[in-house]
Amino acid sequence: MKKFLSMALALTMALSLAACGGNSTSGSSAAPAAPAASSAASSAAAPAAPELKTVEAGKLIMSTNAQFPPYEMVADNGSFEGIDVEVAQAIAEKLGLELVIDDMDFDAALLAAQQGKSDMVMAGVTVNEERLQVMEFSDSYANGVQVVIVPENSDIASVDDLSNDKMIGTQRGTTGYIYCSDTVENGGYGEDHVTAYDDGATAVQALINGQVDAVVIDNAPAQEYVKANPGLKILDTEFTNEDYAIGMAKGNTALLEAINGALAELTADGTLQSIVDKYIPAE
Repeated sequence: MKKFLSMALALTMALSLAACGGNSTSGSSAAPAAPAASSAASSAAAPAAPELKTVEAGKLIMSTNAQFPPYEMVADNGSFEGIDVEVAQAIAEKLGLELVIDDMDFDAALLAAQQGKSDMVMAGVTVNEERLQVMEFSDSYANGVQVVIVPENSDIASVDDLSNDKMIGTQRGTTGYIYCSDTVENGGYGEDHVTAYDDGATAVQALINGQVDAVVIDNAPAQEYVKANPGLKILDTEFTNEDYAIGMAKGNTALLEAINGALAELTADGTLQSIVDKYIPAE
């Protein structure tokens, strides 16, 4: 599959899975219909196969954390928008289902899919060994790069400098948190050097306030946060590079096969790439 996202590209919209335990503030809403890539794509929608069972008949419920631009965010009118939202809408149309989005904390979004309370989770979710033990994952539909945000006058010049007793901010439950909080022997910095926040915006605000020395987060939202907060910058070196996929309850092979089939069609007809290009234009 072609890798769709070059996360070093500048975003024109206003990045770890990203993620978060605790009480979820959730609200369900039907997602706005994504623009059809072509009349052929629209006409390709077909009724869901009889054996495909979802949490609610006729609906495809997606749990997410809508604070991860440009993948999912809340529009000015209160609806949801972003790459994941439009990809999910296109998948739902292929399966003849109505997309419903349930917005909550990242950890809660993962758990909802694991427990079958939602049909799938899309929130810039990275596939790793731990998650593979408890969830099914679709084929990858996007590639993400995690980066480091620091103040412009910071003495942190590269990822290597994070090991010098720096305090690192991350979003709770993301792979950024997992990597950074791991032991030094495993390539991390230790839990004592990481502070987890409920969302990326709070982590960045902590950086601005001087409560942490750096923030590790996906490149796409990182670009937005830096653009909105003068005095911050992104280090030139990547922290890590990873793939995003759609998570489902373990053993739900019917839905897994249906979603993979829809993704393959959306890739072949150019719809997936057009959605990505809408939010992350190529330079």
